[in-house]
Amino acid sequence: MTQAEQFLKTAHRVIDREADALRLLSASLGDSFTQAAQMILDAKGRTIVTGMGKSGHIAKKIAATFASTGTPSHFVHPAEASHGDLGMIGRDDVVLVLSNSGETPELADLIAFTRRFKINMIAIASNPDSSLMRACDVALTLPKAEEACDKGIVPTTSTTMTLALGDALALALMDHRKFTADHFRVFHPGGKLGARLTKVRDLMHVDMPLVSSDTPMTDVIAVISAKGFGVAGVTDETGALIGIITDGDLRRNISTVLGQRAGDIMTAGPLTICQDALAEKAVARMDERAITCLFVRSEAENAPPCGILKIQDCLRAGVV
Repeated sequence: MTQAEQFLKTAHRVIDREADALRLLSASLGDSFTQAAQMILDAKGRTIVTGMGKSGHIAKKIAATFASTGTPSHFVHPAEASHGDLGMIGRDDVVLVLSNSGETPELADLIAFTRRFKINMIAIASNPDSSLMRACDVALTLPKAEEACDKGIVPTTSTTMTLALGDALALALMDHRKFTADHFRVFHPGGKLGARLTKVRDLMHVDMPLVSSDTPMTDVIAVISAKGFGVAGVTDETGALIGIITDGDLRRNISTVLGQRAGDIMTAGPLTICQDALAEKAVARMDERAITCLFVRSEAENAPPCGILKIQDCLRAGVV
């Protein structure tokens, strides 16, 4: 067997074992899972996630997933907890403890603290008879499954199952709370994801260049120049947008523009976008029509404009 074949053989073994373990985990879920989810949901405080070593790394990720999906949460290192960080845990909190063996010595002080002050504790471990599982309020037992490491000494399958169980709890609570993309964006304002979830109303300008249809073009030119958008919206007596005048319209009518009114020059039925639309959709519309700005409206098609959006605003926000 070549070295390349050996690499692939090991990779297939690891992934297949972990996939089999996840199927076992899914089949094993029952009352204890629903009890854990309900305990977290009912908590007036935060969900504190803790673990040592590899379990600690998994705990940090689970805490981050909870926090970003509507369940206030943070990680507490069990060794640091013994040196003052127990003060980060309140009586209204729920503590989620991860330990494959259930006998991790560094967890002892933290477990004793939760028992002393009657703080609800959920445990995830492989050994249902371990000290941790006997001490907790809700025990989530990982099914018996081989570690992907042939020697059985490297936490692999067990940490994968623990991570998946944490994700399952977080998303079960997220679905129950009807957590939406809007909520998600609040916790993810930065980066590509935050940009993709940005809405038109977050970027639009409310100081709009608007004129009536009988406004003299000399005044229209002044409005276009003063506002700096390169356009002016034309409204009727109800305030509804009925047309648009662009710099291009001015150039095309340069010989006669000064003797005309806005209604004579405007392009009727201008393209608009709803304020609740994603900014990404606005960019697509502008790109499709080869324009650089859009007037923004509320839900109703004929509602008065409530803002104006420039493509440069979207690009600065990372919306492409």
